[in-house]
Amino acid sequence: MSVTNPHSIKTLSVVVPCYNEQESLPIFVDEFLKRVTLPDVKIECIFVDDGSKDDTLAVLRDLQSQHPDLVRLISFSRNFGKESALYAGLQAATGDAVAVMDADLQDPPELLPEMVRLITEEDYDCVGTRRVDRKGEPPIRSFFARMFYRLINSISDTEMVDGARDYRLMTRQMVDSILELSEYNRFSKGLFSWVGYKTHYMEFDNVERVAGETHWSFWNLFSYSITGIINFSTFPLKIATGAGMVAFAVAVVMGIIIFIRTLAFGDAVAGWTSQVLIILFLGSFQLLSLGIIGEYIGKIFLETKRRPVYVVREETP
Repeated sequence: MSVTNPHSIKTLSVVVPCYNEQESLPIFVDEFLKRVTLPDVKIECIFVDDGSKDDTLAVLRDLQSQHPDLVRLISFSRNFGKESALYAGLQAATGDAVAVMDADLQDPPELLPEMVRLITEEDYDCVGTRRVDRKGEPPIRSFFARMFYRLINSISDTEMVDGARDYRLMTRQMVDSILELSEYNRFSKGLFSWVGYKTHYMEFDNVERVAGETHWSFWNLFSYSITGIINFSTFPLKIATGAGMVAFAVAVVMGIIIFIRTLAFGDAVAGWTSQVLIILFLGSFQLLSLGIIGEYIGKIFLETKRRPVYVVREETP
């Protein structure tokens, strides 16, 4: 029995977060217009300037004047981060389907027509993309990226696909579900998976940036991965609890051994060095546990403030 897919796309919104992308943006628009052919679909590109420090905003204003039917502009009052830019773009999107892309052309625009076809002709709510290789990426970054996905998938109920990019096309229903998650500390890769919906991943070879340099340093990515782990797993807290119980059990056993030795031989266990090492070990573990708890409390603190995820300084229809 065949099933008719209810997804019809007459309007498409493309969300493009931007931070210091003055060189990439004109190339992006030119390539987008050349490679994306959807005759029956009205397309809008929503560029979200995330408080850029270069001429990104001026370039976007110029592009908006050149392509008023294609380009929409949102500019933040300062840099709030890519997650905030994604959220703002999704909130502003009006299309029957919404795509998320980077401005550096590492997300090939020519995949969009096939993504639209899969949404409209197949039974999918989302078509995502994943890289089949990490060519051009520093080996140390690739190694830790793979380790992150292995770790997060082993400790979280939300499965995240290794190599998956933010580049994806989603139905209006899925986007509305994501927008219901108005949390301040956002980790979109996890949110996209958490809401569910039937997703198909298209694979493609890694593409180098068309211009400029990446704004993601190793430590930025490390911090981002910590956010993902805290947002989608309480396992670190369980580690602290479990290790504490083990330490308590060891202390009880050692206490019994020392008590018996004292009764039998009249001499408590000697050894200043061993005592210092034990104290240092337990002290270090306590500080580590406090650090883990502190990370969770910090996230709770930011959530309870109920501050807006972003502040818009300028917006064009």
